[in-house]
Amino acid sequence: MEALVKFVQDEFVTKKEFPKFSAGDTITVYYEIREGEKKRTQFFRGVVIQLRGTGVTQTFTIRKMSGTVGVERIFPMNLPALQKIEINKKGSVRRKRIYYFRGLTGKKARIREKRQ
Repeated sequence: MEALVKFVQDEFVTKKEFPKFSAGDTITVYYEIREGEKKRTQFFRGVVIQLRGTGVTQTFTIRKMSGTVGVERIFPMNLPALQKIEINKKGSVRRKRIYYFRGLTGKKARIREKRQ
C-alpha cells in the first residue's frame, strides 16, 4: 500500500523548485488567491519558525508581526497556489524549530544575520 501511495505522489503531484531555506530565515512567500472569478497575488513576509515533514508532505511555518499581534501561517511546499519564495535574510539560529521566538518582543526578537 505504501508503495502505491509513493508511486501516485511521484507521478501526479507536481513539484516546484524553491530556494533552500531554514529556521531563522526571513522569507517572502507569494501565493495566489482566488475570489470568485478574480485572481490576485498576495505575499506574506516573515521569519521561518519551523520546517516539518519530507517530500510531498513538507510544510513550513512563517511568523510575522502585524502591529502588536503575532500572525503565523503554515504553507505546504507543494501547494498549487504558491508562486515563488524569496529569501530576504539568512538568519543564524541554533535550533531547527524556534518556538521560543513566539515569546520574545522588542530587541530580544532580533535574529543575527548569517555571515556569507
